[in-house]
Order: sequence, then structure tokens, then C-alpha cells
Amino acid sequence: MKFRPCIDIHNGKVKQVVGSTIVDKGDKAKENFVSENGAAYYADMYKNDGLTGGHIILLNHKDSDYYEATKAQALEALDAFKGGMQIGGGINSDNAEYYLNRGASHVIVTSYVFSGGRIDYDNLKKIYSVTGREHLVLDLSCRKKEGEYYIVTDRWQKFTDVAVTKDILEELSEYCSEFLIHAVDVEGKNSGVEKQLTKMLGENYTIPVTYAGGIRGMEDIEIIKEYGSGRIDFTIGSALDIFGGALKYREIVDMLKINNN
Repeated sequence: MKFRPCIDIHNGKVKQVVGSTIVDKGDKAKENFVSENGAAYYADMYKNDGLTGGHIILLNHKDSDYYEATKAQALEALDAFKGGMQIGGGINSDNAEYYLNRGASHVIVTSYVFSGGRIDYDNLKKIYSVTGREHLVLDLSCRKKEGEYYIVTDRWQKFTDVAVTKDILEELSEYCSEFLIHAVDVEGKNSGVEKQLTKMLGENYTIPVTYAGGIRGMEDIEIIKEYGSGRIDFTIGSALDIFGGALKYREIVDMLKINNN
């Protein structure tokens, strides 16, 4: 069980937003925190603390007026921690190699692979041919509908017909080395973790999985450990003091160093 740090970038700023409120028109989102520091500041912090495997997410659409500013921040973070962080947001088979060459350890893909409400196997195979399994992370971020968790795309606004199930996890693990899974219904809300989702992920573990969403304190980290059978990694956003929250980043880093020694 590892702590995977994050850098979310929106409108050229490091932010914590409520993911389900992101709107492309007008580049709007409900903000929990807007940092005075650039993305490289956080990447350098994570590097100094030995926190590999975190993710940088570009939250603006490529047609946004803010996209280039957001991308520039992301590249600064990659420069600060070469080989130490993953990157996602608008990744496809045309630009994946570019980001890997700029220092990303992995690229994270959602909408390019889950297109038109289904798995686009042509696109999956295209990006797999560029990245190989070892440099590809599939983002299976999901929302609950009719008792199941369905993958959502386009900044978590559109439901696909693909539920996160044992069979899907096994099938997709042949193409990628990790999964990133935001529980979108609780993401950014400090309302507690999705126990049902973490339990299912722990029971059907195939490759490393990072869970995000709803973590508000140490008790939620313990829930992920218990329900995920100690297999599931986690990331924390707006609850952390470095993003304006009450949960102390340094305590988590120190706790995990002790537990992993």
C-alpha cells in the first residue's frame, strides 16, 4: 500500500476541484483550493520525499483557451521529477510518446480508449503499440449507477456502458501496467471513501491500482487498507494540508515510511 501524490492542473493553476463539476464551456469547476505555487513546486517536493508513481492531470480540454498554460505547468512538473510521475488528460497514440520523452514514467488514458460509450479496441491497441504495457495506465474512474460502477469519460461527465468488473479488470490488465480509479461521486467532497468499490478492487486485484476519492482522514486510509486487503494504493487531494485541507501531508509520508521499513 503506497501513497501516490497528485498534481491537478486547471486553467494553468494547480488546483483541487470537485471533479463532477468540471465544465468545458467557460472552463469552469467548483474549486476547493487554488495554489500560489506552480506544479514544479509539488513535483520537487514529491521527488525529495521519494514518492514515485504519482500523477499529473491536465483538466482542460485541448480546445480550451487555457490548455497551453495547463500543459506548460505539466511539463515543468515533469522536468522537476523526470521518470517519477505519470501524466494524464487528453493522452492519445499521437502524443503519448512525446510525454514519455519529456519525462513521464507512464501515460494515463481514459477517453481515447473508452470512446462512444464502449471500449475502443482499435485505439487501445494503437496506444499499446506506442507505450507498451509497461508505460500505460488505464484510468477507470467511475460513478455508481444501478448498483454498479460504470467508467466515465470526458472529465467524468459521460457514462460509458462499461462497468468495472472482475472480467474487465482481468481483460484490460493485459494491455496496461496499472489502473487509476477515481470514485467520482465522492471525489473532492471529503465525504468518505467508496467501501464497495475498494472491496471489489481488493478482491479482484491483478495489477497495481491507485484509488482516489473521498479520503478525509487517517481513518479512511485504514478503511482502504482493510477493504482493499492492503493491496490498493491511494491518492489524496483537497483533504491534504498542502492543498488547503486538515490532513497533514508530512504525517502520511512519515507513517508510510515507517510501515514499509
